[in-house]
Amino acid sequence: MSGVFIVAAKRTPFGAFGGSLKNLSATELGVVSTQAAFEASGINPELVDGVYFGNVIQSSPDAAYMARHVALKSGIPISTPALTINRLCGSGFETLVQGASAIRLGDASITLCGGSESMSRAPLQVDGKDGRWGVNLGTGLHLRDSLWDGLTDAHANIPMGMTAENLAQQYNITRQECDEYAIRSQQTWAEAKKNGVFDLEMAPVEVKVKKGTKVVDTDEHPRPESTLEQLSKLKPVFQKDGVVTAANASGICDGAGSILLASEQAVLEHGLTPLARLASYQVTGCDPSIMGIGPVSAIQGALQRAGIQLSQVDRMEINEAFAAQFLSCAKALDLDMDKTNLHGGAIALGHPLGASGSRIVAHLANEFALQPNNKYHVGSACIGGGQGIAVVLERV
Repeated sequence: MSGVFIVAAKRTPFGAFGGSLKNLSATELGVVSTQAAFEASGINPELVDGVYFGNVIQSSPDAAYMARHVALKSGIPISTPALTINRLCGSGFETLVQGASAIRLGDASITLCGGSESMSRAPLQVDGKDGRWGVNLGTGLHLRDSLWDGLTDAHANIPMGMTAENLAQQYNITRQECDEYAIRSQQTWAEAKKNGVFDLEMAPVEVKVKKGTKVVDTDEHPRPESTLEQLSKLKPVFQKDGVVTAANASGICDGAGSILLASEQAVLEHGLTPLARLASYQVTGCDPSIMGIGPVSAIQGALQRAGIQLSQVDRMEINEAFAAQFLSCAKALDLDMDKTNLHGGAIALGHPLGASGSRIVAHLANEFALQPNNKYHVGSACIGGGQGIAVVLERV
């Protein structure tokens, strides 16, 4: 994969559930991050040969058309094809896999990859069978929460939170360890925000308010003022005497991220400045009942394909679906925490499902400019249903 480069990587701030971004669709959020990526790279949208955009919970009337609409609304030509992708929480990462594959096969020179999610707008819905064809007398119609359905694996008959509880038992992760890690996520986000670490990746969003408009340029979900004492008082959500609480799990949020990939020839031809090289990737499967361990095998596979060892990695990011899940992966891989999730993760920032992979890639790609001695960055996520995905980025 020597000739695939990230030439722009932007993401919106992540809005809190029902927060400032709740009135924007996933498509609209995707347009914001995409236009920012074009502006940052100087690439003419007409040069894009393919579009790959991730989305999990279709939460607006145009959701089925999302990738195509993001492309057209961002100035990409009508002749350029687009594909909406759903690999659940790995969707943002998966778009890089698809975009890079198109470049390597010679089907494209420049691809737009990204992910977007509006969890605030997840529909309350009636089963079409009941709504269209009727129900028994006295039964009535019942609304289902598509958001909760999306966070529950019906095949394994288990909500995502219970998969984290299973990992906590398997890897002997305690409630206190989970709460302490959650505090770390919040505090490291605050320190990074204060130091301008997110500035290069951020694509501010202009939203309408009663008295005009306001610009949202900061993640809304973080609560850096939280204390361990406060967290310890929260009740477990999924299991009595369990470890998963609302405070040590990822936040339900809205947001989008966009990554522009280019071939080596396109970089030279258009005078582009790469942020990083996409060195390798790996997607793996695992037991659905412990789906959160997926990053372990994915990271191991991606490192092997890149021809490097874990000790050579300067920065590691694993999506924080749950503190128990992250800590299990860290224990299984024996990660160096001085290199891992240094600027807060999904517990602080939130986890808009289809966008989180794009956020992590945008963060790691832009961080090379802030850390001139770093050579390899790795990003990864667990995936509901029992999968893992990882990418290796290399300094150019």
